[in-house]
Amino acid sequence: MTAFDAASGQADPYRLGHVPVGSRPHHTLGHADRGLASKRVTTAYGFWIFLLSDMVMFSAFFATYAVLVGNTADGPSGRDLFDLSSVALETAFLLTSSFAVGLASIGARARSGTWFYGAMVATFVLGAAFLALELREFASMIARDAGPTRSAFLSAFFTLVGCHGLHITVGLLWLLTMMAQVFAKGYRADILRRMLCFSLFWHALDIVWVAIFTEVYLMGLVL
Repeated sequence: MTAFDAASGQADPYRLGHVPVGSRPHHTLGHADRGLASKRVTTAYGFWIFLLSDMVMFSAFFATYAVLVGNTADGPSGRDLFDLSSVALETAFLLTSSFAVGLASIGARARSGTWFYGAMVATFVLGAAFLALELREFASMIARDAGPTRSAFLSAFFTLVGCHGLHITVGLLWLLTMMAQVFAKGYRADILRRMLCFSLFWHALDIVWVAIFTEVYLMGLVL
C-alpha cells in the first residue's frame, strides 16, 4: 500500500514524510546577525592565534636561557646579581594586578563605572610599579658592568625578562585605550569583547612571569 504525504498530497512510497522544499520554513539569520556572529568568531580566533604565537616565542626564549644560563664568561651569575626581595615585590604587584583586571572585567559586564574604572586604575598603578622595579633592576645590573653584552647568560636574561617587560608596557597602553573607549562609547558589545581580550592578555603575562620567577630567579639563586 502506498503512503501519501499529507502536506503535498503526493505519493510517498518510502514513507519518508519529507516536507516539499517549497513549503519548508526558513529559519535563517539576517545579514546583520550573520555579520556580527562572523565578526565575533573572527576576533576570537585571531586573538587566540596571536596569544598562542606569543607563548611560542616566550617558549623559545625560555629554552635559549636554559641553554645559556651557565655561560657567564667568568662574569657574574644570577646568584651574584639577583635580589630576591625586589623580585618578590614585583611578583606581588603583578599578581595583584591580575586580580584587579578580573574585577575590571566584572565591572564592565555589570556596566558599573565605579568598579570598572577603579579596578583599571589599580591595574595600571600596579603594572607601572612592577615596570619601575624591573627598570631599576636593569639599571643596577648595567651599572655593575653586567649588561646584556657581558656574557651569553646576561644576553639571554635581558632578552627574556626585557621582552616580558615590553609586553607589560604594551599592556599598560592597551589599558589606557580601553578606558578611553569605554568613556567615549560605553559598554558596547565590541568594547566588551576587546576588554575580554585585554584581560586574557594580562593574565597570560602573569603566567609567563611566574615561569620567569621560577626558572630565572629562584633557580638562579639555588644553582
